Amino acid sequence: MSVVKSPLSETDLKTVGDALQGALVDLLDLSLVAKQVHWNVVGPRFRSVHLQLDDVVDTARQHSDTVAERASALGVNPDGRAATIAKSTAIASVSEGWIKDVDAVKSLIDALGVVIGRMRERIEATETPDPVSQDILITLTADLEKHAWMFQAENA
Repeated sequence: MSVVKSPLSETDLKTVGDALQGALVDLLDLSLVAKQVHWNVVGPRFRSVHLQLDDVVDTARQHSDTVAERASALGVNPDGRAATIAKSTAIASVSEGWIKDVDAVKSLIDALGVVIGRMRERIEATETPDPVSQDILITLTADLEKHAWMFQAENA
């Protein structure tokens, strides 16, 4: 049951709702992974990597709120619970303990790659049913791709 009447048909709402929920899970997990790495990174590039990780966390958190609010506006209940994230994420977990700066960068490159790939699928899926949601996904993907570029340049 939804208390919000959606402007989308049931079929379109299912497609868009799934895309937004998937995006929410990916963004929340990305923020958690980046923060975990942020707290545990060590090495000669500690400071620059540490600061870059906070930028990723800020981006992921900002966009996760936008995505969740878009879902709510369409009548879809966003689910950002830890259990939902744990069972739905495609991001590999990071190792326990200290993480060398080189490994931290690689972890973020991998995590961003997974999330960006899934976001691009969602962009395609939402093109026809809801260009407004698609625009949100395009904007957040551009921001994630910028972070991926910066981490790749860090590791060149």
